[in-house]
Amino acid sequence: MNDLTQTDADALIARIGADARAAAQVLAETSAERKHAALIGAADALKAGEDAILDANAEDLVFAEEKGLAPAMIDRLKLDPSRIRAMAEGLRAVAEQPDPVGRVLAEWDRPNGLHIQRVATPLGVIGVIYESRPNVTADAAALALKAGNAVILRGGSESLNSAQAIHACLLQGLRQAGLPEAAVQMIPTRDRSAVGAMLRAQGLIDVIVPRGGKGLVGRVQAEARVPVFAHLEGICHVFADRDADLEKARRVVLNAKTRRTGICGSAECLLIDWQFYTKHGPVLIEDLLAAGVEVRAEGELASIPGTAKAEPDDFGREYLDMIIAAKLVDGVDEAIAHIRKYGSGHTEAILTENDATADLFFKRLDSAILMRNASTQFADGGEFGMGAEIGIATGKMHARGPVGAEQLTSFKYLVTGDGTVRS
Repeated sequence: MNDLTQTDADALIARIGADARAAAQVLAETSAERKHAALIGAADALKAGEDAILDANAEDLVFAEEKGLAPAMIDRLKLDPSRIRAMAEGLRAVAEQPDPVGRVLAEWDRPNGLHIQRVATPLGVIGVIYESRPNVTADAAALALKAGNAVILRGGSESLNSAQAIHACLLQGLRQAGLPEAAVQMIPTRDRSAVGAMLRAQGLIDVIVPRGGKGLVGRVQAEARVPVFAHLEGICHVFADRDADLEKARRVVLNAKTRRTGICGSAECLLIDWQFYTKHGPVLIEDLLAAGVEVRAEGELASIPGTAKAEPDDFGREYLDMIIAAKLVDGVDEAIAHIRKYGSGHTEAILTENDATADLFFKRLDSAILMRNASTQFADGGEFGMGAEIGIATGKMHARGPVGAEQLTSFKYLVTGDGTVRS
């Protein structure tokens, strides 16, 4: 289904949205046991359907290469048996978590005799718009379902076949648990007009979650008429403080940049304290160069053999590649000032054995995730114990950091009296 007119796209989303709202009403009162069964059934179906998923992914990889997708995007798109197993394990991990719906968040009694509870409730219908990563299909559906929400998935054009194969496994889990298939729906078209229709779907979709590059997220934030959980870029910094442990710093810096360069938690800028550099020399830069990283260095660091001289726009840039910007700073205050100027509010790490310095770094920076002596590659819902994530949110309203099932709930107040009236 391609080349939709705006009218066609609006009609498609209206139908899918209406079905999703009906399914959301069922999910809102579905027991934890049935949601658990649906997720376990979907995990089993993923395992059984591995060959079909890999065949679909092979088609997508051919399409993506013909389309000229960047290597980082190809890496996000590519599936293998270990990544499919990771998806299934993510579904199982989400299934085993406590049900976030119905949690009593707070309760108290009033002098007038009223007993008040604040109780977690589903958001309703979640729209997820994503590029390249077919695993988002499973992660988003699992977390939405766990929190009692219906979800509408719009995968990238390059991942459509893979996403549909994964979606078929999710539907199998829903059917086995006796839940409506409309609880997890996929937009059946590559046409971009469907994205615009989702962004206009007030009254049908309660929140939009974009997972993709700056272009996609910028469009969603500019055009959406429904609330958005989003981050534009993952411009993540690692700061090697003067009191950093050398071996810890070497391990963390290398992992933060090179483990997977195409994810939003990959380090894009290395800041090194002058005193650390004076004591230990260029070892952090040399480690990166030896690993094949292009280091775009400023000032003194640019004299290190193998580095490239940094241009002004190399800072505040998301490379998603084997490239990193590097700069010397004079103390934690200068590091903080640099991050405030160039960061995107995603994830920053400090390497230090000094508690006071770490405390200052944590207090003065307001990124969604702040780390000490740990790789920025841990900026992930699965690594946070959430089973999976629907995305990383850098806004300050409602959800921040890895968005798991708990963040996909709202709340309502339950007030109990005994014939109580207000004077």
